[in-house]
Amino acid sequence: MPGRVIALLAGAYLLGSIPTAYLAGRWMRGVDVRQYGTHNVGGSNVWHTVGHWAVVPVGLFDIGKAAVPAWIALGPMHMGYAVAVAAGLCAALGHAWSVYLGFTGGRALSCILGTLLIVFPVGLLLESSLMILGLALHAEAFAAWLGLLSLPVASLALGEPAPVTLGCMGMALMTAVKRIEANRLPLPQGRERWQVVWRRLWLDRDIPSHEEWVTYAPDHARPGGGESETR
Repeated sequence: MPGRVIALLAGAYLLGSIPTAYLAGRWMRGVDVRQYGTHNVGGSNVWHTVGHWAVVPVGLFDIGKAAVPAWIALGPMHMGYAVAVAAGLCAALGHAWSVYLGFTGGRALSCILGTLLIVFPVGLLLESSLMILGLALHAEAFAAWLGLLSLPVASLALGEPAPVTLGCMGMALMTAVKRIEANRLPLPQGRERWQVVWRRLWLDRDIPSHEEWVTYAPDHARPGGGESETR
């Protein structure tokens, strides 16, 4: 059993590491999404830098990267909730710190949704509802973070198994670390440093303007080679 668990978790990490958004950018537009928009290797950056339609296959594949190993653990292999949650989180870790991209990646929200689909469907409904509300209010990142923070509370209130509650806490912690780390994007010096940390955590961006953040492009990709903000 320990060998099977290790094999499943390692496989989940490698599956999660498949950089779907990066591949979509390369194949569909010939760009590295890490140099455009939010620099995030995920569906939201694909939406802004590759095309709105492309977010559908990218998002579905990324959800599946976590849902499949979690389902295998909970269903066919009968390993229980602890291993299922761990498998989903390993896939999310692979997405966030992909071995194929020098341990850079996306925020792994799609993988988190895939894990919730298998181990905590009510949590998936809660997180998805808040994300839709955030989209309507143009506050997607804030709403997604608020949803993640509410998941452990909801899990406890509904009497979910302890591994599910702990897994929800792990999802929030991983997201906080990834947002602040931001693929090793340097932080400014002085007082602005903490302002940027705060914005990264709550708004998932470095600057006040959401529009400027998501539409960023390097100088060589701008019409006329105009100046752009250094990141």
